[in-house]
Order: sequence, then C-alpha cells, then structure tokens
Amino acid sequence: MPAGLTYTASIQRLPHLINTHYLEVTPEQIQQLGGKMKVRLLCTINGKLTFQGGLVALGNGSAYITLNKQRMQQLGVNYLDQVEVTLQKDTSPIGTPMPEELAEALHQDPEAASRFRALPDSLKRYLLQHVAGVKSSQLRIDRALLLLSNLKQLAPGKETFKNLLAK
Repeated sequence: MPAGLTYTASIQRLPHLINTHYLEVTPEQIQQLGGKMKVRLLCTINGKLTFQGGLVALGNGSAYITLNKQRMQQLGVNYLDQVEVTLQKDTSPIGTPMPEELAEALHQDPEAASRFRALPDSLKRYLLQHVAGVKSSQLRIDRALLLLSNLKQLAPGKETFKNLLAK
C-alpha cells in the first residue's frame, strides 16, 4: 500500500457509545490495507487533518476509525457528513510521536529507558499520549518523571496503566 487508500465515507455514530463518531472501513478496504485489523495507520481527512490511529472491529468483517469531537471541530464536519478519507500505513516505530519532555527524561535515565523499551507498543502509545495530553511543558515533564519513577519501581510484567500513572 505505498500510495495509500483514498475513499469517501459518511460520518457515523456507534449506537452503544453515545457521541462516538467513526468512519467505516469495509472488508474490501481492509484487504487493500493488507487484510489485517492490527495495523497502525495515518488517517487524513479531507486533505486537511492527519492523525495516527488503528482499526477497530465493527462486525461483519468491517472496521472503523474513531473521529473524536476535537477532530470533527477542526474539520468543521458533523454526523452524516461525507468526507474524503486517505489511509496510509504508519511506519513510525510506536505509532505516535514521542513528547520531547519524555524523550529527554528517557535520555537521562538509562534504566528507565531500558524498561520503557521492553513495554508492549500499545502501552507505550498510551503513555506517550498521556504525557503529550497536556499543553504545559512543565506538566508534561511532571507526567514523564512520575511514570518513569513508577516504571522503575514495578516488577517486570506488572506494568499496568493504573500502576504506571499512580501518584
């Protein structure tokens, strides 16, 4: 899938999750993406907004990509609007950008860096998003230092979201 896959989709809502909007990916489109649900993607909507994501099973061989409220506002789109979707394989190592503050903390603490590298990619992605999820650089530093301190104190294999983010 070197050039990516581009198609038009209507913004839908998940009936079991109130206010959760999504873009459907059909079984045929999944085949064009390599035939597997476990794939990290770069999703571009209307040629304006690109974000990293993955496929979630929808049923009947289909999948979806979540379109959160913030992204919908950035795009100026609503439920049932038609949008142009471009999907490309995300070749970044973890599938989400590394916050500068966390990268520096890992650089300064080889033990924490070694433990962080050993975590599953899904947990790394969650932690990267947690650190990056605040605007203040000082808060990102505080979050990075807390999770690395907790990581070093936990026994290998006992790294859970709850334990890593505990204060």
